[in-house]
Amino acid sequence: MPAAVPDQAAILRALLAARCGDRAPREIAVVGNAPLPPSALRARRIDAAGLVVRMTTFALDRAEAAVGRRTDAVVLHRAVVPGPDTFADHGRRLYLLAEPGRDFFEPEALPPWWPTDLELVPVSNRAFTSRTRAALRMGPADIAWPTTGTLAVHLVHRLFPHARILLAGSSLVGRPSRSAHLDHHWGPAVRLTPEHRLHRERRLLHRWRRAGWLEPLA
Repeated sequence: MPAAVPDQAAILRALLAARCGDRAPREIAVVGNAPLPPSALRARRIDAAGLVVRMTTFALDRAEAAVGRRTDAVVLHRAVVPGPDTFADHGRRLYLLAEPGRDFFEPEALPPWWPTDLELVPVSNRAFTSRTRAALRMGPADIAWPTTGTLAVHLVHRLFPHARILLAGSSLVGRPSRSAHLDHHWGPAVRLTPEHRLHRERRLLHRWRRAGWLEPLA
């Protein structure tokens, strides 16, 4: 008899719930890397959420309040350009490794500078990324996948469907940009790689906002 396939959703739900006292969070802050002006109110709402999830390259607030200081979980990928706080205090956080390119051509090797004691939980392409690709109407043969931020929003919504998602620092909320680069709150802009379909992600985020469970934080 074949071994039972692990329930990926149940595993991730339990790991994330452990960061909020083993209770399902009522609000989840998903914080991307787009530039944000100072806002003490925004920073307070992020830090007060039941669960705070950040992305790849980031720096937490120091002298000026803008994006808060709490971090319960980090969603990253192998090609991450780390910010000052990406790996800071990593023993106290849950790190989720998104690998959408593994279904196509991305290599498995980790960069030589990767922390040797960092424990990672992979985000299953079959259980999660494929669902986000389908929501973006990407066909199985399309060499395309969601940005880490959109994947993270969809992931936590599927794990905690009754929670309100607070989205901050997303380049996909507001006026579309025709730039080939994405500006960052910390560090230089990064080149927009060809596998992303930002116009589809904008429409999807707008649809989720209309559905009432996604709230962009200005």
